[in-house]
Amino acid sequence: MIYWLRVTACAIACSIFFGTAFAQAEFKPSAPVKIIVAFPPGGGTDAISRIVGERLTELWHQQVIVENRAGAQGNIGTAYAAKMPPDGLTMMIAHQGVLTVNPHLYKEMGFDPFKDIVPVARMTQQPFVLVAHPSVPASNLKELEALAKSRPGKLNYGSSATGPQLAVELFKFNTGSDMMHVAYKGAGPAVIDLLGGNIDLMVANPTSVAQHVKSGKLRAIVLFGKDPVAVLPGVPTAIDAGYPALADIPEWYGLAVPAGTPPAIVSQLNHDINLVLNDPVVIRRINELGLNASPTTPEDFAGQIRRDYDRWGALIQKAGISVD
Repeated sequence: MIYWLRVTACAIACSIFFGTAFAQAEFKPSAPVKIIVAFPPGGGTDAISRIVGERLTELWHQQVIVENRAGAQGNIGTAYAAKMPPDGLTMMIAHQGVLTVNPHLYKEMGFDPFKDIVPVARMTQQPFVLVAHPSVPASNLKELEALAKSRPGKLNYGSSATGPQLAVELFKFNTGSDMMHVAYKGAGPAVIDLLGGNIDLMVANPTSVAQHVKSGKLRAIVLFGKDPVAVLPGVPTAIDAGYPALADIPEWYGLAVPAGTPPAIVSQLNHDINLVLNDPVVIRRINELGLNASPTTPEDFAGQIRRDYDRWGALIQKAGISVD
């Protein structure tokens, strides 16, 4: 049974400040809400969930709990969340790699991205970044291509999801270079290994590595996108680096709910999440992570998931890419 309570909204018309607007949601959950993150703490999905969750707690006057369930490149946590009751009290991270790349690489994921979940709202959209340990003798993508070709199969790179992995696989496909992939359950463990020199390279969300690039512990090679990122000033985009084929690989994070969740609850969740994402304080915190707030309607978000699913499927088939 769905327990959502109507609250007074008479002050909405005269609301001026964002903090006041938070108290004026038409509906709110009457029990704690969970956000299932299919990756460990320390990465972009975890960070954005906690930022948004904090604000939703204020808005709803109900605790929003972030629960990390990592494994199988995000499949385990997403499958778990998709089986929860469709009552609006469980949301899940809708991750670009999990929903649009994994289905083309895994025979069994434990869920169907179009039958078992309902998109609620996109939260952010940003490029991946390729970073290297300082010991790697390459400062740009051209030098890295030459290095990889001179040491076929010797360089390795880590990733915690199939989206970042696919970015490098496409680089390999377009350049004829060869590097070995090392899979991680989350960005946090991968960053630790990269800082320790146990792997050479990593593709990640800027959230996971920006502070280490600023401190000089890691070297940023390229952004797999068309636009720069404020937390990584001076890092070239793929177009700047001369690799336009790698310039349209956006990563997005959103929220979804189990199939069967009533449309009215989906609509209200979207309204509240977008309210949070338009808060200047939240925008600043998101930007500081290297993410870009990018709210949408449920319909627009669902359309993007379908388009990216089809696009990645075609590219994966063309390049002959498979999971390790």
